[in-house]
Amino acid sequence: MSDSKPFTLLIAALGGEGGGVLNDWIVECALGQGLPVQATSVPGVAQRTGSTSYYIEMMRTPAPDGAQPVFALNPMPGGVDVVLASELVEAGRMIERGFVHPKRTTLIAASHRVYTTQEKMQMGDGRFDDERIHAGARALAARYLSVDMAGLAAAHGTVISAVMFGALAGAGVLPWPREACERVIREGGLGVQASLAGFGAAFDAVADGSAREALAGAGAGLAAKTSPEVWAPLLATLPAPMRENAAHGVVRVLDYQDSAYARLYVERLQRIAAAAGNSSTQPLVARALAEAARLLALWMTYEDVIRVADLKSRRSRVARIRDEARVREGEILEIVEYLKPGVDEVAATLPRALGARLRDWATHNGKLESLNRGMHLPSTRIHGYLMLRLLARLRPMRRRSLRFHEEQQSIERWLAALERMLAASPAFAAALAELPRVLKGYGDTQRRGRASFERIFDTLVERALGSTSGPAAGAAQELHAAIAAALAEPEGRELERSLEKAGIEPRAPAAKPIVWMKKPRGAASTVVTSR
Repeated sequence: MSDSKPFTLLIAALGGEGGGVLNDWIVECALGQGLPVQATSVPGVAQRTGSTSYYIEMMRTPAPDGAQPVFALNPMPGGVDVVLASELVEAGRMIERGFVHPKRTTLIAASHRVYTTQEKMQMGDGRFDDERIHAGARALAARYLSVDMAGLAAAHGTVISAVMFGALAGAGVLPWPREACERVIREGGLGVQASLAGFGAAFDAVADGSAREALAGAGAGLAAKTSPEVWAPLLATLPAPMRENAAHGVVRVLDYQDSAYARLYVERLQRIAAAAGNSSTQPLVARALAEAARLLALWMTYEDVIRVADLKSRRSRVARIRDEARVREGEILEIVEYLKPGVDEVAATLPRALGARLRDWATHNGKLESLNRGMHLPSTRIHGYLMLRLLARLRPMRRRSLRFHEEQQSIERWLAALERMLAASPAFAAALAELPRVLKGYGDTQRRGRASFERIFDTLVERALGSTSGPAAGAAQELHAAIAAALAEPEGRELERSLEKAGIEPRAPAAKPIVWMKKPRGAASTVVTSR
């Protein structure tokens, strides 16, 4: 690039990350080197904490006497030398808008995620596919560097802007040395040591080539580290598509209940694998096996009062909150849990017969919702902590609970159908393996998910099982569509429309009671008339 043309830098950051400070550091460095520079910023409130872009143009060499370069206020697609993003999806936004060019742009992006509002609103797994962004960055950038900026910032107790500055300097794209960057950080006077530590760590990570270029393969490494040796022989009996998810699943189920329950999880996977037989390497069968291993582990570790109490009272959670809140040594941290247990949650934890009687009574008398009471429980105080630990210690009783019995029945029903479909129709089996996605959460969310699961199973799945010639053409697509519709909105209207397209008689809308309210005394009547 000719020295007569300006160096262009676009920074994509989120609110509260110190992007303005980073912008000032870069400008101060440029001025200290005698380089003409101009910086503009555009704040936004698109999602999360608001996204802000900073655009900087500067000359690479000092301007001749009397020369006054004219800089642009806004970046142009294909005209940016370096794009620096503080979060992975922000990097994707910059790629989408055309600021990353394969013959010009160096893209330096954080590898971590801060989930968007759109992702959080989805009833299912609404997360964007990180690997698609990595693949797009590798294909569309002249040079792509992926850095764990959030991890480096947390490790050195600093904000992410210092880490971004280090990554930018370490990439060798700035027309000044490292010492100039460290000088302006020192002159800032606030959090100097932590900022320098974060800057140095990121600089070294990029300069020595240890910045991560992709995330592929991380799951296999994690599974190898977390899977206990005692389970390795059992996991080795499973087909390759299952093993990684199964290793994670064993660890999760062990943490949730006990070794006997984890062994049941593996045995169920072995049943599915046996049904697949020698076809486990076929793409559709492999996908069904992998999804079955993942979703079965999640299903068997459903959230109940016992699980929630256990997770909320763990030392690791308190330590994580202390780190996130940046609580200093000697400061007092108080955590207040906002809970709203209902009759359904209580009944689900009780022994089968007693829980069923309580739930039937509440349903018959319209008390399923009306008895829900919100409560604020200080879990860092003695009485709050003891209450949570007492509930968590009910884990051995879980096997006799109403919810456990009902979940095991549903799991066995789904497993039996999946075993049959793996042999009869791999395409339908792949769709059926994803059906447990609609089951999640607790309370109202859990009830709606279970209703959707049963509705889909009783119609589309039972119809496929009852056919002597196997599922009809298009049955797999109909099942996929029904699952997507169930996850699209909570009331079930989209699901009923999807089932109607598949030839299923739509269910009548659920009856809702009319509640008559007394008019308060002294309230004036309102009469609406038309001319």
